[in-house]
Amino acid sequence: MDVNETLSGYSDWCYGIAVGAYVVAMLFYLYEQAFGYRERTAVKELATVGGGDTLAEERPGEPEGSARTARAVRIGKLAVSLTAFGALLHLGSLVLRAMATSRAPWGNMYEYGATLCLVAVATWLVVLRKYPVRHLGVWVLLPVILLMFLGGVLLYTTAAPVQPALQSYWLVVHVFAIVLGSGMVLVPGVVSVLYLLKVRKPEWATRLPAADVLDQVAYRTTVFAFPIYTAGVVFGAIWAEQSWGRFWGWDPKETVAFVAWVVYAAYLHSRATAGWRGGRAAVINIVGFAAMIFNLFFINLVTAGLHSYAGV
Repeated sequence: MDVNETLSGYSDWCYGIAVGAYVVAMLFYLYEQAFGYRERTAVKELATVGGGDTLAEERPGEPEGSARTARAVRIGKLAVSLTAFGALLHLGSLVLRAMATSRAPWGNMYEYGATLCLVAVATWLVVLRKYPVRHLGVWVLLPVILLMFLGGVLLYTTAAPVQPALQSYWLVVHVFAIVLGSGMVLVPGVVSVLYLLKVRKPEWATRLPAADVLDQVAYRTTVFAFPIYTAGVVFGAIWAEQSWGRFWGWDPKETVAFVAWVVYAAYLHSRATAGWRGGRAAVINIVGFAAMIFNLFFINLVTAGLHSYAGV
């Protein structure tokens, strides 16, 4: 099967420009976090009005009211626009890759990582429509940019057809479900880390949203991602039975994927039955996210197993 080198080249260009857009957006988010909203609790300032003393308290999350704050808010909105622009280029990169190779664009580590990062960015844009957490974009885009940089520099693979073992419709169904669930949990993983930092109350954490908001973002995003990830694991077992004659063989990648599934199931179960909130729940969520990262890099690139045929 021939590869369209022109479309492949356009795909690489879109990928690089998307990374550039994310970098600029991250810097804009950073500016808003530094000079925009600040949470203040029990901040009292003395004002003299008509000769009398009036006690005023600034509510959490209110703008500081300065021109600099207003400018930071505008830059934050521009950061969202840049993020959406980068996501469109990112999507274009994958579509062009698919057109160049006439297959689903997640047949190797480079393509898988690119798809995972796109899902993470799309999830972040959806979260922004639900919660006032825009200036957290710097923390979400940072791992995305790092993953895309590593993918583009160290894991890049020339566009080519996949080998026969991967020429199955299960490549589309199983891998897409796994990458969709994995990309979504990047956001709650980062937010859970920020939650733990928030409750420790360092000075810079006053720029973060309220702890309850961070907790809700992490929980609700994980609730949405978990069934999709579960479906991906089930589809993988079905594909394994068709390819290798067994549903489960404790291959390293299968094992770590199952461990991650158990951790996220424990996270949701502990919240639903034991009423765990806050720090304990955040720690479980972070452990699940760490298992995902471990599976993505160490299992794929270091260990040997049946999944090694996917290549890098």
